[in-house]
Amino acid sequence: MLHIGCHLSISKGFEHIGQEAKSIGADTFQFFTRNPQGGKAKDIDAEDAAKYNEFARQNNFAKIVAHAPYTLNPCSDNDKTREFAEMVFADDLKRMEYVPDNYYNFHPGSHVGQGSKTGIKMIVDLLNRILRKEQTTTVLLETMSGKGSEVGYRFEELAEIIDGVELKDKIGVCMDTCHVFAAGYDIVNDLDGVLTAFDKIIGLKRLKAVHLNDSLMPLGSHKDRHAKIGAGEIGAEALKRFVKHSAICSLPIVLETPNDLAGYAAEIKMMRDAVL
Repeated sequence: MLHIGCHLSISKGFEHIGQEAKSIGADTFQFFTRNPQGGKAKDIDAEDAAKYNEFARQNNFAKIVAHAPYTLNPCSDNDKTREFAEMVFADDLKRMEYVPDNYYNFHPGSHVGQGSKTGIKMIVDLLNRILRKEQTTTVLLETMSGKGSEVGYRFEELAEIIDGVELKDKIGVCMDTCHVFAAGYDIVNDLDGVLTAFDKIIGLKRLKAVHLNDSLMPLGSHKDRHAKIGAGEIGAEALKRFVKHSAICSLPIVLETPNDLAGYAAEIKMMRDAVL
């Protein structure tokens, strides 16, 4: 069964977002843990979270994905920015225990001229400080497009981060189709080759979730421009082949396309129909 959903707002609570997801044919979703530009997070209603947990169980929802704010940069050259990243990251992981056994996704960060090796070390150091044996949440490194000084657009960089993490059972990868395409991985003409490379370098057992997006920009552009399914350079047929692949079809798949609820419902139906 294909597990697919989209990015939704958590502002009205977990139970509401679960019902909203179900209404458009979804059985998973993604949400920001707080304002995507950072700041204080809204308090979690424990009763609401408990109701969602029961709702998810009854409706056979797949694991859901929390997304860290975009301002979280653990490899910045600014001390205060790194301190903010650690504070937010640690706080979010504590909050995620209200909805246990799910995923927390983050952009590895930008080394801002310090070099990828320095950036990777900073990311590893942060993860080793905040990951805990008792946490139920798996932290996901997102594949990036390679714009500017982003870390994590090559599979080798993600593998190096994972290799340095002590609690490896708490770490995984979220593959963003727009990002990997922009990074130069040809998922249109060589999907098997890309996934074979991922398996060799990182290991497919580390691939835990997918962001399903078309790309406004061409292969290898290193520009992060999401498009609706079929309205970009990847195309609907290639994305249908992607979700049908044996390495992908059982993972939680999240649409981050520029859409309203009706648009998401149509894309969810398109992908579900593709695997029938």
